[in-house]
Amino acid sequence: MTPLIIVTLVLVWQFVLLGYTFTLAGNAADEAVRAGTEVAPGGARDAACQQAGLDKLPNAWGGEVQCETSGGYVRATVILHVPVLFPGAIGFPFDVTGHAGAVEEVKD
Repeated sequence: MTPLIIVTLVLVWQFVLLGYTFTLAGNAADEAVRAGTEVAPGGARDAACQQAGLDKLPNAWGGEVQCETSGGYVRATVILHVPVLFPGAIGFPFDVTGHAGAVEEVKD
């Protein structure tokens, strides 16, 4: 019975890590877009967007933040690697993606 309990706990823990990865990706994308809408247009906007997204991610998840501005709309995509049992160790061969978008703020 003990091995079955251990396997169940490991599976539950893995699902918790998967859910947390989705939460991290969504939150980082939201923060990146928020920072991108508050900066003057140009290259500084994308840099601020990417930096804000990376600031919200733990290093163990190995994230990537992509920002894009077009047509008065700021978009951010965050790609995270799903860890196996322990963040920072090995990861699954698939990634979790979080998306966010917002309309640019007009500065007077």
